Amino acid sequence: MESWVGWLLLLCCHMFFFHFSFSHSLCHPHDKIALLQFKTSNTFSFGSDETSLTYDDATYAACSDMDPKTATWKNETDCCSWVGVSCHPISGRVIGLDVSCSGLFGAIHSNNTLFHLSHLQSLNLASNFFFNFKLSTLFDGLVSLTRLNLSNSFLISEVPSQISQLSKLESLDLSHNFRLWWKESSWKKFLQNATFLKELILDDVDMALSSMRPLNQSTSLVSLSLSNTEVWGNLKNDILCLPKLQRLHFSYNYGLNGQHLPNFSCNGASLTILDLSSNQFEGSIPASFSNLTHLTFLDLSDNIYLKGSIPSSLLTFPSLTFLDLGFNKFSGQIPNVFPQSNSFEKLDLSHNNIEGELPSTLSNLQRLIFLDLSKNKFSGQIPSSISNLQRLIHLDLSHNEFKGQIPSSLSNLQHLVILDLSLNKLSGQIPSSISNLQYLVFLDLSHNRLEGPLPNKVRSLSNLTRLYFNDNLLNETIPVWCLSLPSLLELDLSDNQFTGHIRAVKSHSFEFLYLCNNKLQGNIPQSIFTLVNLRQLCLSSNNFSGFHSVNYNFPSLERLYLSSLGLTEFPKLAGKVPMLTQLDLSNNKLNGTVPQWLHEMDSLYFLNLSQNLLTTPIKQFSRNYNLRFLDLSFNLLTGHISSSICNVSSLNVLLLSHNKLVGLIPTCLANLYSLSILDLQRNKLNGTLPSNFSMNAPLGVINLNDNQLEGIFPKSLSNCTELEILNLANNQIEDKFPDWIQTLPRLTVLVLRANKLYGPIPSLKMKHGFSSLLTFDISSNYFNGSIPKSYIQNFQAMKNVIRYKVGELYMQPSNSNAYVTESATVTEFATVTTKAINMAFKKIPKNFITIDLSQNKFEGEIPYVIGELHALRGLNFSHNRLSGSIPQSIGNLTNLESLDLSSNMFIGRIPTELTNLNFLEVLNLSYNHLVGEIPEGKQFNTFENNSYIGNSGLCGFLLSKNCKNTEQQSPSSTSFWREERFEFGWKAVVIGYGCGIIFGIGLGIFVLFIGKPEWLVKMVGGGLRKKMKRR
Repeated sequence: MESWVGWLLLLCCHMFFFHFSFSHSLCHPHDKIALLQFKTSNTFSFGSDETSLTYDDATYAACSDMDPKTATWKNETDCCSWVGVSCHPISGRVIGLDVSCSGLFGAIHSNNTLFHLSHLQSLNLASNFFFNFKLSTLFDGLVSLTRLNLSNSFLISEVPSQISQLSKLESLDLSHNFRLWWKESSWKKFLQNATFLKELILDDVDMALSSMRPLNQSTSLVSLSLSNTEVWGNLKNDILCLPKLQRLHFSYNYGLNGQHLPNFSCNGASLTILDLSSNQFEGSIPASFSNLTHLTFLDLSDNIYLKGSIPSSLLTFPSLTFLDLGFNKFSGQIPNVFPQSNSFEKLDLSHNNIEGELPSTLSNLQRLIFLDLSKNKFSGQIPSSISNLQRLIHLDLSHNEFKGQIPSSLSNLQHLVILDLSLNKLSGQIPSSISNLQYLVFLDLSHNRLEGPLPNKVRSLSNLTRLYFNDNLLNETIPVWCLSLPSLLELDLSDNQFTGHIRAVKSHSFEFLYLCNNKLQGNIPQSIFTLVNLRQLCLSSNNFSGFHSVNYNFPSLERLYLSSLGLTEFPKLAGKVPMLTQLDLSNNKLNGTVPQWLHEMDSLYFLNLSQNLLTTPIKQFSRNYNLRFLDLSFNLLTGHISSSICNVSSLNVLLLSHNKLVGLIPTCLANLYSLSILDLQRNKLNGTLPSNFSMNAPLGVINLNDNQLEGIFPKSLSNCTELEILNLANNQIEDKFPDWIQTLPRLTVLVLRANKLYGPIPSLKMKHGFSSLLTFDISSNYFNGSIPKSYIQNFQAMKNVIRYKVGELYMQPSNSNAYVTESATVTEFATVTTKAINMAFKKIPKNFITIDLSQNKFEGEIPYVIGELHALRGLNFSHNRLSGSIPQSIGNLTNLESLDLSSNMFIGRIPTELTNLNFLEVLNLSYNHLVGEIPEGKQFNTFENNSYIGNSGLCGFLLSKNCKNTEQQSPSSTSFWREERFEFGWKAVVIGYGCGIIFGIGLGIFVLFIGKPEWLVKMVGGGLRKKMKRR
């Protein structure tokens, strides 16, 4: 009996599994036909016979590989076995279809058999190319869908209201359809109906017309992604408090600019992933974020305006593996609270203002793989305990203020792939143990104070591809291993003190080789000139020889820098560098004309021939029509500037300064659509300024100083709205102050010194005129009237003291390209008088902030608001007619280095507040009417007598004049002007008076003895008769 029952059960099981297997292997014929018709419909696959388009022509690179799944669909096979097709195990109906990344393109019409798959629960059409696809047809036919993915499908339409019919949806992905938008009404209705929705991904969908408030109803949501959706207004606290929400991606929504991070009231217990990066939030991190104790991923990076200190609680979350607070304005120190037990794998605090030493508990992060603390203000030494982070792959401590030696214990980080310690203050020698990092691919120790020779024997850096030791104090010879590493692509040893000869290059993988600005000598090995993969080579500023016999062979070379090598003739590059785009032969001894082959290089767009002895006519360079950067400054160029230079229409930088060019400035230069820097200073150009500057001209720098230009300022110059530096000094321009220049919002440097400008400075008409100005020099003109108070009040950039980081100190025109940086090393952008000397700046520091109104006819008092310009370094009001007392507010200018108020009519005492000027190096208060005791202390004890000469009422130890018995009174203004105008005071008058008396007595005696001589009678008597006749 028992055996019979057992056989019966076995038979039932066999029949069940047979039925299951049979049903599973055969799909429903209705669905099979629908799929085959879908394949042969007007939606084609790339590479098929019906189309000649390629996959790359019509879709994003969202798929690593194209997978034309429909190519496997054959009529003779079971559709349930087709790639991308899933069937119900019992009925055989198609319930899942995935044709993502299949290279499909075309329209899906309403009669498409895809919509006959009525049992479809999951549909993935992502990363194809559909157009004219009406989403409403999809929603009408497939109401059983629980998962729908239409991401990256080039959809162009509004999300229709019919989407609310998909009430069973659990997952919806419409992301990366950049021309898809969702209106408020359909958005709200969808969220009301989609009560089972767990996952919603709408990245790059335009949600500007929809608010986030309806999301409060989505209580089943587990994952929500709304990155780059143009959401605006406030990020509601309720979103973070959805009861089941675990993952929230809400980045790149710039409409949230100026908003604060949400200060939510719930405990946020379910949230594990939170991405609020790149939203331009401001303020500090709310205390309520300490409730997010289950977070594994937190990204608040690139909000720019987030500030304050880093909350300690964020560093103690037990499950947090990823924390990115980079690209903000966080300050203070890193809290020393990292627990012994933690989960950190990535920590990025880069691009902030965090300071102090690294916390000792940082060594507790034993699981850390990625650590980036770059571009902060960390100081002290790099702790040797950092070697405890033995899982580190990426370590970046660059752009800080670390000092001391590089810890040799870094060699314990055996898994390190990237090590960047550049732009610090590290000193000492490079530890040889660093060569033990066998997996190292990237090593940057540049821009430090490292010294001594390089390690002599290095064997384990076989994977190294990029090595940067530039801008240090390294010396002795370059060891063989540097030029022999088998994988090395980029090597930069420039700006050091290496000596000796270069050994033969044994590595043939080089693409980037910089040896410039050292003390290398001898012949360059021929092996360098046969590196067929080399794209950039810099040998400038060394003592090499034998260039004339070099055989160049650079089929891939793009940049070649051979400046400051004493070359007397051009290198023979004709036909040897077909890919060359940048050539620097500056500061050599090249003379005469440029060779023909150079004008025939169509690939060339950067050419620096400055500081030579060339005489080539400018018009010859018009043949290099692809040039963007041309520097011919400091040569012997003569003649006119040919208008044919404007044929080089893509020219971005034109530097012709310090030559002997004459004639007019070609008017076409004012209309070059890409010209951002025009430097023609120190020539003999005459005529007027061009009057045809076009609207929104891109010019950022105009240097025309030290020529013979005349006429008036052209009002069309106000069209140059990108202008940052304008230098017209030392010309013969005769005009009133161009008040319309205040309309230039970016103007930073304005130098109009030594022209024939006249009249009063008119009041400002714009609220923010001159708000960016850092240098204002209108000295040595004929301006009169009072010093304009409104200008000083508007000099906003002069009010804010900014401490610039390394690499950010010098001005670079914002609308110019990377070539400007290189040009700034060879051209003077401005000459400013400060500290009693003329300073010619090749690169203008952003913190060099000056005002020079000297040698004019200004009168009245110095406006008291001058004390608001806290960033001011130089102030010169000398040789005017200014009067009144010296404002006490000048004592607020604590960054002032030079103060010249000489040759005016100031009265009263020297304000004791001026002793607060701790950085003052030059002080000139001479030739005024100042009285009283000279203040003592600090910098004032360093100034000599000539700082106060010409003030008879002053006394003090510097003048060797005791103040106790001195009667202090101010001389009259009349006597002052008599002394100042004719340059002799009471001593000269007394001497002249005495000499007159002696001369008169002598003449009387002379007449007494010889009578009235005829010549004397005519001189005196005749003169009297003439005066009487005029009456």
